[in-house]
Amino acid sequence: MLNLLLVPRRAVIRPNSIFVYMQEGTVIKTTGSWYDVRLDSGEILPCRMKGKFRLEGKSLTNPVAVGDRVRVEIEDGDAMIKEIGSRSNYVIRQSPRKKHDLHLIASNIDQAMVMVTINYPQLKQGFIDRFLLMTEPHDIPAHVIVNKVDLYNDQDIEIAEGLKFIYEHIGYPVHLVSSTEGTGIEAVRDVLKDKTTLIGGQSGVGKSTFINALQPHLELKTTDLSDYSGKGQHTTTFAEMFELDFGGFIIDMPGIKTLSFNNLEPMDVAHNFREFFAVSENCKYPDCLHRNEPGCAVKEGLESGALFELRYMNYLKILEEIEEQNYWERHSHF
Repeated sequence: MLNLLLVPRRAVIRPNSIFVYMQEGTVIKTTGSWYDVRLDSGEILPCRMKGKFRLEGKSLTNPVAVGDRVRVEIEDGDAMIKEIGSRSNYVIRQSPRKKHDLHLIASNIDQAMVMVTINYPQLKQGFIDRFLLMTEPHDIPAHVIVNKVDLYNDQDIEIAEGLKFIYEHIGYPVHLVSSTEGTGIEAVRDVLKDKTTLIGGQSGVGKSTFINALQPHLELKTTDLSDYSGKGQHTTTFAEMFELDFGGFIIDMPGIKTLSFNNLEPMDVAHNFREFFAVSENCKYPDCLHRNEPGCAVKEGLESGALFELRYMNYLKILEEIEEQNYWERHSHF
């Protein structure tokens, strides 16, 4: 952990009268090789990295995340990140471009929100469970936001209410909102107040419009859905933290097309579908993956209706993907 009791600004004189300042701050934006750091003094500086940083030996496409506490060296007007503070938590995903690497999304957050729409673009319900698989291992509280309710027909509303029933039953609050009409926005403000929140979702679900509804002065750029495909277009290119005038911060992550997990093993998945893990102590075998094993408490819960089939189908699909990926990793040298 960085020693936050240090004097915020410390000057060092190097040979040839070069002044070097060390300051501490928080990373608020990542743009490739540049990082915007909000110093504790309130000043925002564009910084580069100095040195190599790794996460528990993992190969990262980006060593620094929005939310990181860092120590910055300022020399002759140039700012370099010299140290990264220890993280209370972090959210990580498989890199969308390098399947063997990991991409660090955010750190030191209080909670996360996953945004979906029933239509505009069409719901991929499995995305919710994949997003939760990023937050659950670190015990990060998560909420589900169903956006664009003003556009829904009766069937869409029924589906949205069904999601609300499922996820609230297992401990994830669900909010039905309309960013354009303001429906549900005040209730979400109360949830965000005085906390650092990560918000993510598939491209086109309306995250930027949602953040503008929370904080109109930000005027984040928004785009419409493609007229031809009905799919979302990327508006947010890099993760960025915004301060909320009613208290707290929100981190907007880039729109996601797919989520995969090269950092997880099958048992990790079993342990992080929370309602399955809760009953798994009653399984006959401690390493039960809840498929065809005898005496499986999860299968019994599904048959009795105590557990949700929808979650289970997503669970099986993620297991299958991870096992297939692990198989090809082991046999790639042949």
